[in-house]
Amino acid sequence: MKVEIYSDISCPWCYIGEKRFSAALASFTDEKVDVSFRPYQLDPGASSTPRPLVAALGEKFGTNVQRMLDRVTGVARGEGIEMHWDQAVAVNTLTAHRLLRLALLEHGADVQRALADTLFDAHFTGGKNVGDPELLVSLATSVGMNADRVRRYLQSDEGLAETRTEIEHARALGINAVPTFVFDEQYVVEGGQPSAVFADVLREVAKLEEANGASEAVR
Repeated sequence: MKVEIYSDISCPWCYIGEKRFSAALASFTDEKVDVSFRPYQLDPGASSTPRPLVAALGEKFGTNVQRMLDRVTGVARGEGIEMHWDQAVAVNTLTAHRLLRLALLEHGADVQRALADTLFDAHFTGGKNVGDPELLVSLATSVGMNADRVRRYLQSDEGLAETRTEIEHARALGINAVPTFVFDEQYVVEGGQPSAVFADVLREVAKLEEANGASEAVR
């Protein structure tokens, strides 16, 4: 089974959804599941200069922003995530997506998922600037990537055009919100659903695969 997760590092529900999906996946033993992250930017026009995230959200959501943050904080805590909104910064996530692409291409899906989790934690819990190349080098090496390779990559334009193309491809597919989970390029689940929902979907897609396989064998 193939699962593609369209997400953005700046999206708290993507972090929550990733945790919930991982919990469901840990209990799913029916078959091997190939999981990869695909890029999407909630704010492609965001500056590469970091600024306080709460202020940026306040401009977008107005006076309801604190109520919204309190709700997300409570949900996140239930998944073992601490959200430190007062420390978090808003910054363009394109470079982080480029790095995730490199991780998948050169190290595989497991390293990419570990990197994504590290990026989420740095952004929402650590209050780090996930657009900072040196921070990205440090985070990449913490999951097993080569520091020199990552540094050269980030100092160049390698992977930039391809990452932008993938982001545009997501929009062309009709994806306009994240997280969006696409199973076997056919079945779509939107939002940071409870782990039980993801577990049900994994089992249902596995059954559909089995049924389709049986039908092909009969032909």
